[in-house]
Formats: sequence, structure tokens, C-alpha cells
Amino acid sequence: MDKLRRKFSSAFKAKVALDAVQERETIESLSKKHSVHPNQILRWKKELSENSSKVFSSETKPDILYSVIK
Repeated sequence: MDKLRRKFSSAFKAKVALDAVQERETIESLSKKHSVHPNQILRWKKELSENSSKVFSSETKPDILYSVIK
């Protein structure tokens, strides 16, 4: 039996990662809430923190910023 891989939009990843960064809920509760493995949330959180400076770079298009905020 092959499992189908789920694909998440970048907006969903950003939302979950921002929730994790805010630390209002535990990673475990976010995992249950969004039906995502805790390790995946930690990876997205790490990626967000490593690439957050790109949001403020002059090469970033404004459309990208608005899609993350929504």
C-alpha cells in the first residue's frame, strides 16, 4: 500500500510556522490542530527563522509579503 504524500501551500506553511514562533500553543497542540507531524512544524519554524530576512530585502515582491500575512 502506497501512501499519498500531502502537499501544503506556502501560505499554510507560513501560518503554521508563525503560530509556532509565537509560542502561544505547544508544538504538540499545533500538530493536532493542523494535522501535521510535530517534526514538520519544527522544520517549517526553522526555515522561517533562517529565511525571514528575505522578507525585508529590496528584491522581495510585495505580493509575496501579502500572501504570507493573510
